[in-house]
Amino acid sequence: MNNKDCIFCKIARKEIPSEFIYENDNFFAVLDIHPISEGHTLIIPKKHYVNILDMPTSMGEELISIIKDVASNLIKNGKAEGFNILQSNEKVAQQEVFHLHFHMIPRKKDDGLKCRFK
Repeated sequence: MNNKDCIFCKIARKEIPSEFIYENDNFFAVLDIHPISEGHTLIIPKKHYVNILDMPTSMGEELISIIKDVASNLIKNGKAEGFNILQSNEKVAQQEVFHLHFHMIPRKKDDGLKCRFK
């Protein structure tokens, strides 16, 4: 199921040009248009799930495999030495686009990025 007005659904349908770095029947990965670091990638299910609670648990193994593949490629290509995976659920947790997505943020030593919670 897709949402006709959702930006990520439009990208999945290829109505909005994006730099796809991965795609299969259920997921795709694109470079973020406002990257935090070089190679900042969004991993997104093609079907419209509002947040992680909506996605079927049965898709979890496939998702983890994709995250590992994308991260391994970033490291192999010298764009990362490590990475953060960020994912928000609901407005109170700073979810801005209400289509499930995961941010893969490549990290390098002394990159100046901080990821800490109070």
